[in-house]
Amino acid sequence: MSKQRKAVALISGGLDSMLAAKAVMEQDVHVEGINFFTGFCVEGHTHAIRQKDKAKPKRNNSLWVAEQLGIKLHIVDIIEEYKDVLINPKHGYGANMNPCLDCKIFMVNKAKQWIQENGFDFIITGEVMGQRPMSQRKDTMPIVAAESGADDLLLRPLCAKNLPPTLPEREGWVDREKLFDFSGRTRKPQMALAKQYGFDDYAQPAGGCCFLTDEKYSKKLVDLWQARGRKDYDLDDVMLLKVGRHIRPQQNFKVIVAREDGEARFMQGYKKDFINMNCASHRGPLVLVDGAPTEEDLQLAGRITARYGQGRDADVVGIAIREPGKEERVIQVKPIAADEIPQEWFV
Repeated sequence: MSKQRKAVALISGGLDSMLAAKAVMEQDVHVEGINFFTGFCVEGHTHAIRQKDKAKPKRNNSLWVAEQLGIKLHIVDIIEEYKDVLINPKHGYGANMNPCLDCKIFMVNKAKQWIQENGFDFIITGEVMGQRPMSQRKDTMPIVAAESGADDLLLRPLCAKNLPPTLPEREGWVDREKLFDFSGRTRKPQMALAKQYGFDDYAQPAGGCCFLTDEKYSKKLVDLWQARGRKDYDLDDVMLLKVGRHIRPQQNFKVIVAREDGEARFMQGYKKDFINMNCASHRGPLVLVDGAPTEEDLQLAGRITARYGQGRDADVVGIAIREPGKEERVIQVKPIAADEIPQEWFV
């Protein structure tokens, strides 16, 4: 009796990785999933915060995909290790701050280390040739295999017939004829295969939840680095960049204004770590102040806070200010007018 082979599938939470894993499972291979947590893929969490997204799924799509497949999912925290990938990408960035090719190389390399440590035989990804402009091209897919060190232990079931046979195919661990030749950006073949497998609920067909591909998010990240004078971040930075209205009047400070109650509730968790303020005399938003503001800067931050509250048309608004380690105090400010806020202040 032949030995049952074992593979680990990179599970992003999108449709492609779910289909790739399922295609190999159909060939009597034991498959488990692995998801690498960088901090930048937090779509379900964002939906849970924002009132306007309340109808969207609040799930962790990777866990949900593993549940649909009936496989074990290993979630690996790579936040610290990933920093070098983002800050110093060998192959550069995509349209925004997404180091897609370096990211894929890094994750496949981590998966290779994982299979060596856990006695698995090969790696599965949901890549499709021609689907992603940076990391899933005919000329870059061999780069991922080579630079990750996975070489021909990396199987891409959805486009395998467009690529040279890998070790699992040559050794008969999987039947190449039962794999696929998907290519290009169309999603129709994947959606048809999902229907064939009985999957009628899945994340947006294109998958992809990485905030680094978002232009507005990327702009905020670059602004953060420029203001601090260094390329660094922590998980709190990652999370706060995705909520609120970010306004930077000066290099030394910015204000983050909650745009709705859901964001305000989330930002409450950061009140101990940031100077924060809200309108004391009128209803208004919670505001966090990031950086090292002077007293004059706090006056300006208070005027901005008043602008986004119900006292925006009042002559004077009371602003409660809380600074870590100090007693709460209230200052009186005149709300800043909309035309007094230059567009370049908005990050």
